[in-house]
Amino acid sequence: MAIIAPSLLAANFLELGKACAMLNESEAAWFHLDVMDGSFVPNISFGLPVIEQIRKATTKVCDVHLMIVHPEKYIEAFKKAGADILTVHYETCSELANTLAQIKAEGMKTGVAINPNTDATVLTPFIKDIDLVCVMSVYPGFGGQKFIETTYEKVKTLKQIILDAHAATLIEIDGGVDANNAAALTAAGADVLVAGTTVFKAADPIAMIATLKQL
Repeated sequence: MAIIAPSLLAANFLELGKACAMLNESEAAWFHLDVMDGSFVPNISFGLPVIEQIRKATTKVCDVHLMIVHPEKYIEAFKKAGADILTVHYETCSELANTLAQIKAEGMKTGVAINPNTDATVLTPFIKDIDLVCVMSVYPGFGGQKFIETTYEKVKTLKQIILDAHAATLIEIDGGVDANNAAALTAAGADVLVAGTTVFKAADPIAMIATLKQL
């Protein structure tokens, strides 16, 4: 069964407390928190003060996804804010090994995200140091985008890299995840499904989370 990580980017920001309470009651195991800087991606979301408050509202895993340039400058700050997993983008890290070592040194799990046009094999040399690979199945920056179908093959490739290295790395899918593709993604090798619009725009978000987990 996949881990479901609803993305609070799709929540009503005026009612984040209610969104957290709902997720606490649900079968979601993780909170997915997207931090965007308006530079690496063409959008700005939320930052450290919001994550600090979300951390106080849940005991579930805070899965923080940094869509920002120079993420290495903020590793300690995100640890203090309450991140359990800190994901940086391969595309923004010129010294990825050093950045991963910094994240580990702060006691967080390491995550690396790759954009749709980035080949999965670029992570091969680092895979044993990565706890979570976040495969972007849309171009990062905005929620509600259409799922990119080539994601399935990328997941299969990545799964083979992980198996060949005898690594314990989890594969997370971020973007366009819904009830129509959740089963196929887990069959391809995905371990974690990020769902924003699918959850928060559902008539019954708690039931949708349960459906995604069962699929």
